[in-house]
Amino acid sequence: MDNEIQLISDGDGLTVIGSEADVERFLVSEGLTSKDDLGLRRLRSVAGTGAVVAQAGSDIAAESACWVKLTRESAQVIKKYGLRKSAKTGLSTGVVKGPKGQTKGFVEFATGPRSLLGNPAVLARAAGIMAQLAMQQTMDEITDYLATIDEKVDDVLRAQKDAAVAGMIGAELVIEEAMTIREQVGRVSEITWSKVQATPGTIATTQVYAVRRLDALAEKMERKAKIGDLAEAATEAESKAQEWLAVLARCFQLQDAIAVLELDRVLDTAPEELDRHRLGIRIARQNRLDLISRSTERLVARMNAAASAANEKVLLHPTKSPAVVQSSNHVVGGVHDFHGRLGIESGRQPSETRRWAVAAAEVRDKALETGAKGVGAARSLGNETVDRASSIKGKLSSGVAERTRRRRGGGEKG
Repeated sequence: MDNEIQLISDGDGLTVIGSEADVERFLVSEGLTSKDDLGLRRLRSVAGTGAVVAQAGSDIAAESACWVKLTRESAQVIKKYGLRKSAKTGLSTGVVKGPKGQTKGFVEFATGPRSLLGNPAVLARAAGIMAQLAMQQTMDEITDYLATIDEKVDDVLRAQKDAAVAGMIGAELVIEEAMTIREQVGRVSEITWSKVQATPGTIATTQVYAVRRLDALAEKMERKAKIGDLAEAATEAESKAQEWLAVLARCFQLQDAIAVLELDRVLDTAPEELDRHRLGIRIARQNRLDLISRSTERLVARMNAAASAANEKVLLHPTKSPAVVQSSNHVVGGVHDFHGRLGIESGRQPSETRRWAVAAAEVRDKALETGAKGVGAARSLGNETVDRASSIKGKLSSGVAERTRRRRGGGEKG
């Protein structure tokens, strides 16, 4: 594998495998930054049995591997080198060759037992580890997100008296313990897995509950028409939305942790099912993201609508209207940040507060414009009336003259 760079993409990340020097040169040449080492020691330890797999594991041990989160830049690399996607596994793979570690920009698809890409069993394991790395990065980003919340997240979560949230906190302790043991042992044993088996249902219950609370805030905003009621509902949404977003973020983080443990367990007990299981986890994860996205986007839509309605009434409510806009922007900004941590695409359009003086000036200008149009219309109507009067007068005069002539003509005849 001299001067070869093997590339694997699963749609969430790009793994670069080769000698340490070649990998480093490739990353630098493409302007990529590696987030994590792929952990080839783990990959070799789960390589399984059999002469071909063992040989692949031996070759892998001498290699270096880096994982890069899929971004616009890394996506361009995939496009540039024309990686070939497998319909069965969903993985895009290829090999870049170059003299002395310098890439030439062409792809050659590898064959034979020495290549990681030519060994389905080891490739499946590499893909499983990549999925784990992607989820672990999301977990880290959620941790950073929760740390930026003004209130301590633990206080926010534990202040909730709802049974569903309390259940999640209990499951959290069990999952964190299992993750700690995994880091120490390097695998998920039957005993460790037995502790976390029941937690997915608990986390799902909390997630659904949090989504419903966000939906309730959106519905409350939708029902309010008076600006005073709208301001009160917007203030409540501002204070409550971030708490429920924090609960949702923690749920998603714990669900990713369970998936990481689950993939390790499948590697141990049913490696032949690893690819199918990984794809199943990917679909289930996207379904959760879609559910969260629909709920939060609905809340954003209601907050933006409230801000728009408030701006229209700023003349009558110069204090409450700006407060509604401010609360709306706070909620929309919080959702946007939340989306970014979970990898949900969203376009935030903050509402501008319509100032009283600006609104008054607009009303004045509109009145002047309307008045000018009115004067013009009146003038036009007046001219039209005069013309009509003149026309009628002319017709009347003509008629009188005609009748006079007729009478005179009759008199003469008489």
